Amino acid sequence: MAKLVYERVPTDQQSTDRQNLVLAEARIEDPVVFEEEASASSRLHPLERPKFAELLTYPRPGDTVHISEMFRLVRGTGHILDVLDVFHTGRLALRFHDGAFSAMDLTARHPRTGELLSTVKFMVQTSPQPANSSATSDGS
Repeated sequence: MAKLVYERVPTDQQSTDRQNLVLAEARIEDPVVFEEEASASSRLHPLERPKFAELLTYPRPGDTVHISEMFRLVRGTGHILDVLDVFHTGRLALRFHDGAFSAMDLTARHPRTGELLSTVKFMVQTSPQPANSSATSDGS
C-alpha cells in the first residue's frame, strides 16, 4: 500500500518545514510526496489544485494520503465533504496528523454497506472550521 503525502503553503515566503516535522514524527515509511506550488491558491477548491489532482491519479484502493493538518487541504465543510466523497469512491484512506481530526479515520465505512459513516459526516459538519488565515503563528 502506497503512502502518499500532500503538502501546501499559500505563499513563497513560507516553507513546508513545520509540515515536514509533523509528518516525520508520524514515521511514514517511503512516502510519495506531492508538494503544491505556493501559487496554487488556498482559495481554490482542493480538487482544482494541480498537485492534489495529480495525487488523485496516483493511488490504488487501500492507499493512504497523509497530510499534516486539515487546513493544508481544506478551509471549509463543503470542501472536506467533496474530498471525502472522492476518497470514498476510490477506497482511499485519509490521515491528518495534527489538529482537528488527527485521531480519526475520516474515511471509515460501515462494515455491512460500505458507505461512509454518517457519524463522520456529522462530525465534519459540526466541527469548528479552521481560521481563514494563510499562516500559522510560526509563519509556516
